Amino acid sequence: MDYRKRYEEWLNNPHFDQTTKDELKGIANDEKEIKERFYADLAFGTAGLRGIIGAGTNRMNFYIVRKATQGLANYINLCHVENKRVAIAYDSRRLSPEFAKEAALCLAANGIKAFLFESLRPTPQLSFAVRELKCIAGINITASHNPPDYNGYKVYWEDGAQITPPHDTGIMAQVEAIVDYTTLKTTTEAEAKVAGLFEIIGKEIDDAYIGELKKQVLNQWAIDAAQEDIKIVYSPLHGAGNIPARRILKELGFEHVYVVKEQELPDSEFSTVSYPNPEADEAFTLGLKLAKEIDADIVLVTDPDADRLGVRVRDKDGVYHNLTGNMSGCLLADYVIGQRKTLKGLPEDGVLIKTIVTSNLADSIAQHYGVALMEVLTGFKFIGQKILGFEKSGKGTYLFGFEESYGCLIGTYARDKDAIVATMALCEAAAYYKTKGMTLWDAMLDLYERYGYYKDDIKAIELKGIAGLEKIKDILETLRKNPPMSIAGLLITKFRDYSKDYVRDMISGEESKTGLPKSNVLYYDLSEDAWLCVRPSGTEPKVKFYYGVKGKSLADAEEKSAKLGTEILSMIHKML
Repeated sequence: MDYRKRYEEWLNNPHFDQTTKDELKGIANDEKEIKERFYADLAFGTAGLRGIIGAGTNRMNFYIVRKATQGLANYINLCHVENKRVAIAYDSRRLSPEFAKEAALCLAANGIKAFLFESLRPTPQLSFAVRELKCIAGINITASHNPPDYNGYKVYWEDGAQITPPHDTGIMAQVEAIVDYTTLKTTTEAEAKVAGLFEIIGKEIDDAYIGELKKQVLNQWAIDAAQEDIKIVYSPLHGAGNIPARRILKELGFEHVYVVKEQELPDSEFSTVSYPNPEADEAFTLGLKLAKEIDADIVLVTDPDADRLGVRVRDKDGVYHNLTGNMSGCLLADYVIGQRKTLKGLPEDGVLIKTIVTSNLADSIAQHYGVALMEVLTGFKFIGQKILGFEKSGKGTYLFGFEESYGCLIGTYARDKDAIVATMALCEAAAYYKTKGMTLWDAMLDLYERYGYYKDDIKAIELKGIAGLEKIKDILETLRKNPPMSIAGLLITKFRDYSKDYVRDMISGEESKTGLPKSNVLYYDLSEDAWLCVRPSGTEPKVKFYYGVKGKSLADAEEKSAKLGTEILSMIHKML
């Protein structure tokens, strides 16, 4: 069915509500908009859905949420499992509570019990709840850091991680098999409760989750000794982190926590920023203003679903420095693994896990402590998959895992990145280093002195719409078929094509396997310990270029990074 026929179907079928039809009538004279909304189904990818809210098959709306949930329910019923239970959480975005309840009622109509959180909760708490309640799956309604007009639908499996093979492809197949929206099941809340298939959850899961976070504390003595001298500014960025982040800091003893009032309460419009991303400088404008007024040591910002954490730290001269996701992740990795070694000793099979686009500084940290360094594809679900593998095989002890996109996990109580535990751990580390007469910035500089001056960055080119998707494909194909021999004066020593599962030595011509699942990702090992990775974004209409260098000093690393970044963009713009 072409996009015009789909549009007419939604306009005329009595199954679709009047509000939806009125919205679609409003674009009757906009052929481009009709095509954008109906030329395809909103793709149910390897983790779920994410898209602009609105009527149409290529938008986020109640019918799309119900279709995704029906597909999930069909898959669960095909698996013939006993624990036919699903936990559901949501964040502060437009229609998040309504979408979450829609999913719960669809599950109930399919004989599957839904545990729905009473109000917004962090993504990592949903991951924890799946395991705590012994559910077969979990659903989280969130679009993370996307602009306000987006929402999304993430699916988790019983281990608490986002779905991976074979469940991701199995669920996708069931969703794609649904072509008639009138066949989707739903029920009322009252009927679902009578059938024992709908339950509201809250405090008990909150308490259990906070209890697990406290188990990850390594140096409570340092918090007790230094908390009086530490000032913390925190912003939940209008999202789900506000209550749990403040609760854990208070219960650990941090008394000087200042919340950015303008960003404290849920706000689906994210009215203080253009989009709610803790990677962006604008997310820190209000927090830094407050920090400078009170001389805060650390400024922390969590994204709306509280799985990612942005950080600014003050040096002894009062200057605030940005810690990228690579920097804060490596700082925490060194602290957690180092302190565990001092306090308990390290297991012989200890593992530090990072994604392929994450800093090579992590490799040096792992080598220093004599633990294994494991690489996985981009996406924290692959880190969760490794943790599950350790549990099943009895081989491998998870010590720490992180990705460059501002996400990490300490402990195995959850299987997704957790900005709440990262907030807690960074504040603990700040207290620990305070007892040594050091700031967190001192600790970061010390890390560079010990391991090398690594500098990592990312560039992205946004290409919207149907034409944009084609251009992104063309860029990847051009780089795949004709990999450059050098970039910014750096020779390409190895070329990895994860879609074709091979690594080519550009000097000897020898080829080997990547050892990872197939993915549309290209990776270039460069001379002088530099690297470049290219991949399309899984959540936005962008092609991303991750890269890293190693310098002799901070200034040298900055200069090398800037040169490489400029050359990358120049190379790509010539292709457009």
